[in-house]
Amino acid sequence: MAAGVSVKLPLSIGDFGYTLNKNFKEAIKQNFKNLLLTIPGEKVMDVNFGVGLIRFLFEMDSTILRLNILSEIDKQVSVYMPFLEVLDVQISEPAGSIFDAGEHSFFITVVYRIASLKIQDQLDISLKSN
Repeated sequence: MAAGVSVKLPLSIGDFGYTLNKNFKEAIKQNFKNLLLTIPGEKVMDVNFGVGLIRFLFEMDSTILRLNILSEIDKQVSVYMPFLEVLDVQISEPAGSIFDAGEHSFFITVVYRIASLKIQDQLDISLKSN
């Protein structure tokens, strides 16, 4: 029987049931991604959980917007994942003309450390309107 730390999302069936995260690094990365993507109010029984990066998708890019995103990430990590240390956050827009696709999109890269496990990792998220 396969051993794992937690169920891997999105759910999929493997050889011995649901596919599993094999180690704490994978499980923490998955939980961190969920924290960044969950919209506040979306999680049952905890309306304060989540950064809700999608909420920033249609905002005008500015220094204030980027600072708000950084602040929201720091606030949520300190409450829900205090064992993480956010080292760097990079927010960028896709290359090309603003007239190209008529889509709103941005990319975010968060470099973080899990000191207790002596692990440094990075999470890359791409968001775009449909």
